[in-house]
Amino acid sequence: MEKDLNQNSPRIRKIRDNSYPPNTPTSRMNNNNQRDNHPNSPRDYNYSPSSPTARLRWRNRSNEIPAEVKRGNASNVRNLLLGDKNKYRSMWIRTCSSLWMLGGVFFIIYMGHLYIWAMVVGIQIFMAKELFFLLRRAHEERRLPGFRLLNWHFFFTAMLFVYGRILQQQLVNTVSSDRFIYKLVSGLIKYQMVICYFLYIAGFMWFILTLKKKMYKYQFGQYAWTHMILIVVFTQSSFTVANIFEGIFWFLLPAALIAMNDVAAYFFGFYFGKTPLIKLSPKKTWEGFIGASVATTISAFLFANVLGQFQWLTCPRKDLSTGWLHCDPGPLFRPEYYPLPTWIASFSPWKAISILPVQWHAFSLGLFASVIAPFGGFFASGFKRAFKIKDFGDSIPGHGGFTDRMDCQMVMAIFAYIYIQSFIVHQDYSVEMILDHISRSLGHEEQKMLYAKLGDILRHKLQGGF
Repeated sequence: MEKDLNQNSPRIRKIRDNSYPPNTPTSRMNNNNQRDNHPNSPRDYNYSPSSPTARLRWRNRSNEIPAEVKRGNASNVRNLLLGDKNKYRSMWIRTCSSLWMLGGVFFIIYMGHLYIWAMVVGIQIFMAKELFFLLRRAHEERRLPGFRLLNWHFFFTAMLFVYGRILQQQLVNTVSSDRFIYKLVSGLIKYQMVICYFLYIAGFMWFILTLKKKMYKYQFGQYAWTHMILIVVFTQSSFTVANIFEGIFWFLLPAALIAMNDVAAYFFGFYFGKTPLIKLSPKKTWEGFIGASVATTISAFLFANVLGQFQWLTCPRKDLSTGWLHCDPGPLFRPEYYPLPTWIASFSPWKAISILPVQWHAFSLGLFASVIAPFGGFFASGFKRAFKIKDFGDSIPGHGGFTDRMDCQMVMAIFAYIYIQSFIVHQDYSVEMILDHISRSLGHEEQKMLYAKLGDILRHKLQGGF
């Protein structure tokens, strides 16, 4: 016992060396006050331990929920949520980044459906990069050259499979009127499933041939992690792209509602937040959640009216050769007028209020975006805590990575697609629907053949041939 208590014994020196930086003087380590004030002390937030034991201890401690939140002390919680000295600087950075993103998104939306689809693909690539990096181990991958390339092989194979099916009826007539390019794109789409299948089999064989002894657990773990990423990323994005080709309105409205809810929750929590909402996110507050819910629901009603005024947002696609198609927006976007009460109309220049039927559907989307979609963010917060990280990446200043911004969008995109197919899209076939399907599904030659055959049928009927 006396030997173990000796400060210079080998056992005590080993514990001391693993707990503190190697350049810290012994006198500083013996004095608790001096040690805590040392710039490289574990209490310094810029401190980064070098030994594996110290790093594990530091990660476990740095990601714990603050004691103030656990005890529920109201005054300490108020200081935690409202007393951050750097919050105004953080808000300024976040605001500038949001404005840049907003301007870029508006420009891409104006360019049309295919450009929005390209933006979704770019976001997917950044998300996959952030998630692939999450479980990456440099030591193992140095022994597995080309293993990261295999993950991207599976990613782009899944992209070709998902988007090939979605764009089969959308892309072929909008890429180009040139005969060679048209034939090339048509051929790729026709044999898309066969191409994707053999690409996946090639990746599967590649994986089997690269298995190494003593690396099996890591390699199979990465294989499973890659497929989970593909399911999460492409499930969300496939529904998003499907919404785009129903009309930009059905892509823009759900995305705007999620952005509105996020901004409102941030500002309500910033100025009024006092009561923690969930332990997974200590800075999320009930004040922010409730305030954002009310603001998002009201905004849904207003956004739908404003966006519904632009007819080109309701078009299913933009033809690159003829520009925006002159499509009928449909009954959902035809205004209905409701007379104002007499006592209000007497003081107002308007005698009636114009409401689009789609605004009532926007209420449902707004309620979902404000009450249920935030749980996608809570899920992401728990996921990050499980991996002991603050953000998935640092691609967007003040916001983290693209995955941090798309957590709620994933949940919202799936609900929007299901809601549109269940309550918006009519299953009854009309002349307009058939013509639109023909224009999107058949090529130029097939359309000419159909036109000639329909002409023959009509002539025979008029001549009494049938």
